[in-house]
Amino acid sequence: MKVDLDLDKNLFVPHLESNDSSDVIERLSSRLYESGYVKKEYINAIKKRELEYPTGLPSASPAVAIPHADFNLVNKTTVAVATLSNPVDFHDMEDIKKTIPVQIVIMLAIGEPHGQVEMLQRVVGIIQDEKLRKDILNANTSEELLNLIEPSLLGILN
Repeated sequence: MKVDLDLDKNLFVPHLESNDSSDVIERLSSRLYESGYVKKEYINAIKKRELEYPTGLPSASPAVAIPHADFNLVNKTTVAVATLSNPVDFHDMEDIKKTIPVQIVIMLAIGEPHGQVEMLQRVVGIIQDEKLRKDILNANTSEELLNLIEPSLLGILN
């Protein structure tokens, strides 16, 4: 199955200043809502889901979190990405008692019920590429951030 992905540079935020994961999630999900990609309920749903099923991924620095919510709250499939000026603690998806200092947040807004698996596979490609993660972290503009991530998300490099 191919995911119909719409990438919007306004959803790519380099060097976001934030003090906690809840704020990061609120700000990215609000951008998704304001741009019409998700329903208003998505904002609370993604925060609630993060508390129950955390999305911090154990990896070498810079670490990544991939918050997401149910497909039925998504109007059009996209992702919102933020790099964080300072690491923010996200709970570890493998052990909720542990936290991970995250610097890259890739928020998934997948509108197809089976699209999440495909997009997660693409995101894993980003996570496994340490050089790409470092390049992403060093991006200074929305355009630069989008250009670094787009090939992986569109499956061009698979």
